[in-house]
Amino acid sequence: MLFKRVYLEIGNLCNLRCAFCSPRVRPPRQMTLSEFERAVQQVKPYTDYLYFHVKGEPLVHPLLPEFLSIAAENGMQVTITTNGTLLPEKGSVLLSSPAVRQVNLSLHSFTAHDGIDPDAYLDACIAFARENSALGRYTTMRFWNLSGNRQADAGTMHILSRIQSAFPGHDDLAQQLKSRSVALGKGIFVSFDEEFTWPSLSHPFVSEEGFCHGLRQMIGVLADGTVVPCCLDADGQAPLGNLFSEELSDILSRDPFKTARSEFYNRKVTLPLCKHCSYRTRFDG
Repeated sequence: MLFKRVYLEIGNLCNLRCAFCSPRVRPPRQMTLSEFERAVQQVKPYTDYLYFHVKGEPLVHPLLPEFLSIAAENGMQVTITTNGTLLPEKGSVLLSSPAVRQVNLSLHSFTAHDGIDPDAYLDACIAFARENSALGRYTTMRFWNLSGNRQADAGTMHILSRIQSAFPGHDDLAQQLKSRSVALGKGIFVSFDEEFTWPSLSHPFVSEEGFCHGLRQMIGVLADGTVVPCCLDADGQAPLGNLFSEELSDILSRDPFKTARSEFYNRKVTLPLCKHCSYRTRFDG
C-alpha cells in the first residue's frame, strides 16, 4: 500500500454554507454508481482507507448506502466527515454499514449558522456518538475553528459546555483548547485545531521549501475524477490526472506526481498550488 488514506469526494454539494469553507467554484457534481465503482477499483491497490471528504456533505448523496456497500465488498474501511445536521435522517445508514470505521462530526459547522435548533442538533450528534461507540467504532467531534492563539468563540464554548454535561467526569474541555485531541469515552473524542486557509493560486506566495504529507501519505479524488495532492485542493488547482479517463497507476508513475512526491523528501516544493499553501507550514517544525 502506498497511501495511508485516499480522500474520495463523492459529491461537492452541501446543505450548509459555512464561512470557513472556501466558496465552490467547480460545477455542482455527484459521482454516479459506475464512477464510484471505478474509483474504488482504481484506488484499492494503493490504500485500505477511504475518506469521503474534500468538499461537500456526503450524507446528501442519494447513493450513499450503495457506495458504502461497494466499499465493504472491496474490503475498504471508510471515514465519513459530516456536519452532522442530517444524522437524524441518515445516521442509521452509517451505523448499519460494516464499511464505516470512523465518523468525524464538524461541530464548528453549527457555530456558523442560524436557524438550527442547537439542542436537537447536539442531542443527535451525542446520541450518534454513543451508538457508534457501542459498535466499536470511532467518532471525533471537531472544533477546527480556533483562533491563532487557540481561543474559541462563544458558540464553540456553548457547545463544549453541552458536551461536558453529556460526558461528565472529564477535565473542563474549555481549558483544553491547546490539546489536539481529548478522549471522552471508548472511541469518542473531541478534536481541536486552528482555523486554516484553503490554499489557492490567488493567495500570496509562501515558499519553495518545506514538507507536507500530501502526495506521500494521501491523495484526493474530486467528484469529477480529478486526482489532487491532498484534501485541501478544493478547486482542483493542482490536477495530477483523471482516474475516470485513465489508470491511476499511470498517473502515479509520471509527472507531476512523481517529481512532486520525491522532492518533498528533499523539502522542495514543486507544485504551484503547494507554493501558495500556508497549511503545510504547520509541518515545518
